[in-house]
Amino acid sequence: MGRPQSPYSGAPPPATAPHPSAAAPDTGAIKVAVLLPLSGPNADLGKAMLEAAQLALFATGGERLTLVPRDTTGTAQGAADAAKAAIAEGARLIIGPLIADEVEAVKPIARDAHINVIAFATKTQVAGDNVFLMGFLPRQEVAREVSFARDRGLSHFAALAPNSPYGHLMGDALKEIATTSGATVTRVEYFDPRTADTTTAIKRLLPAAAAAGAAPAGGPAFDALLLPVGGDQLRQIAQQLRAAGIDPAQTHLLGSGLWDDPSILKEPALAGGWFAASPPDARADFERRYQGAYGHPPPRLASLAFDAAALAAVLAKSPDPDPFSQRAIENPNGFTGVDGLFRFAPQGLVQRGLAVLEVEPGGDKVVSPAPLNFQDFAY
Repeated sequence: MGRPQSPYSGAPPPATAPHPSAAAPDTGAIKVAVLLPLSGPNADLGKAMLEAAQLALFATGGERLTLVPRDTTGTAQGAADAAKAAIAEGARLIIGPLIADEVEAVKPIARDAHINVIAFATKTQVAGDNVFLMGFLPRQEVAREVSFARDRGLSHFAALAPNSPYGHLMGDALKEIATTSGATVTRVEYFDPRTADTTTAIKRLLPAAAAAGAAPAGGPAFDALLLPVGGDQLRQIAQQLRAAGIDPAQTHLLGSGLWDDPSILKEPALAGGWFAASPPDARADFERRYQGAYGHPPPRLASLAFDAAALAAVLAKSPDPDPFSQRAIENPNGFTGVDGLFRFAPQGLVQRGLAVLEVEPGGDKVVSPAPLNFQDFAY
């Protein structure tokens, strides 16, 4: 297997923020639609992702590309209208949209026009045929963490997750992946995500500890506990678990992509916890470039738009008359972007080379580096 292609050239960002009108001239250019919510509740995120996509053209030397931004308004109908407008203007690839309902609306329109879609949604059911999902897929985070935990000798897993589609996805993934690895899942408990008090769920998780107000003799029946929550709620749950007698020296806390948040670093109850994420160094460099170009920090999802546009720029350099074909997008060697190594499987789902990070008060520490190629991809 050869080296992955890199859509990231390391070129310096522009001194000022690019604007849609600053894209490459229309003459002879290859048009790529960028469908994002530029109005509505998610307008700020959509505009930031568009800025990141524009920055990618400067960073990769994507002179052949013209980005065709279209506002989805954050609705399925808006996304459908945006796709029709961009295709009528000559777009040969669609980047976006953001939400699964929007992707479902765009999919048949793009398919009828023989155009592929690189979308940012995480609902795996919308992938396949002409749709490739660029978004971070929670199940892969669980697989990476379980693989690392098993290498560290942990064999009994549990989860405390929100009673939501995301929480159940993570709980089900843990059951499947841990069991397949030869480990045991002793307990999965769900709590009402609308409340900060998870005492009842913790009582179910640790019945003996909760009844006595201390850890049961010998500790809990698991040595790794998955907590797929973030922010203030994560900090509160970690404190409640510690108060219930969970000892981080005996029970390792496992996180999710929601842990990729500097605000949790100062919570002592989370110190030593592990979570899977994209390699931090390249993303930190992207964040500096984005800050320098636009004068404000990027939201977490902006890197997805950068990598999608950079990928389009790399593919556009091919002499192939159909540079955005399914075969080109599914290059088995993959690509390397600011979120690390990635490739698309035939089912349309992204596969990512994730690192494992450990929470420390001074900053997350990489305890298991991301693979550099798909020969080293073992989860």
